[in-house]
Amino acid sequence: MDEKQRNSRAMRRAVALAAAAVVATTAGCTAQASGAGAGAGAAAAGGAKRAAAASAHTPANAPANAPVAAASSEAAPAEGRSEGPAEPTAEPKTSPPAPPAPKVLMASGAEGAQVRELQARLRQIAHFNRTPTGYYGPVTAAAVSSFQSKRGLPRTGTTDTVTWDKLLGMTRKPTRAELHPTTANPVAKPDPRCMTGRVLCISKTSRTLSWMVEGRVVSAMDVRFGSQYTPTREGVFSVYWKSRHHVSTLYDSPMPYALFFSGGQAVHYSSDFAARGYSGASHGCVNVRDEGKIASLFAQVRNGDKVVIYW
Repeated sequence: MDEKQRNSRAMRRAVALAAAAVVATTAGCTAQASGAGAGAGAAAAGGAKRAAAASAHTPANAPANAPVAAASSEAAPAEGRSEGPAEPTAEPKTSPPAPPAPKVLMASGAEGAQVRELQARLRQIAHFNRTPTGYYGPVTAAAVSSFQSKRGLPRTGTTDTVTWDKLLGMTRKPTRAELHPTTANPVAKPDPRCMTGRVLCISKTSRTLSWMVEGRVVSAMDVRFGSQYTPTREGVFSVYWKSRHHVSTLYDSPMPYALFFSGGQAVHYSSDFAARGYSGASHGCVNVRDEGKIASLFAQVRNGDKVVIYW
């Protein structure tokens, strides 16, 4: 082949290659067999597809230069999240106010008819083993505390509205005999010296005092006596002095409704006896536990009336 033919063939080959390049550019992809050229072609093809998708979602009246939203996962809301406004924070819960404490009706030092009823009702259910006195002392407070403990109430020893309502629901209204029993112990058989005249007949055995007129018992009451070192005298005496609001000059202690019968010894009301019962003792006097009874007795007894103290 001569040189002219070789040049002509080379010219045709160059034209063919140029035409192929023009066709590839017009189609938007390059036909590379492998390597980097193939990757570039794939990228160009993906870009063309994304451009077409974006063009399909572009509104018809959008301006020509409006940006096209990227089709990526960042454009969509995260799964499980709301696109609406955030919910308001809940107010913290507060505990309801505590109920008011029950009102106290009776406590240590109280006196009167309601205290006597309290004692009688407690006695009905074996929490108070004494004769009702109408005085709220340590014995009554202990009885109330025992009742409260058994019923699951706070052991305060004071009678509040809750304790009182519980007690009312478990007991009946006390009778007059329960509120004002004659004595805690049976009245002893009178000493023969008590059978005539007006006599304060006092038995150390039964610890009772009987006010007798011509052999008949008018009233009776519980009494206690002096201790081993300050004993109450025994024998027959007579009332020589009455002192309604007496106070001991020796012990500086009150002796209301005092009926003196031998030296400094007298029959009188004792608030300590009403509060503590027989756990205490006098300094030789005859202590009366029930103030109402000794007040009535004080009004009836006259100077000169007989006093008999015996076993």
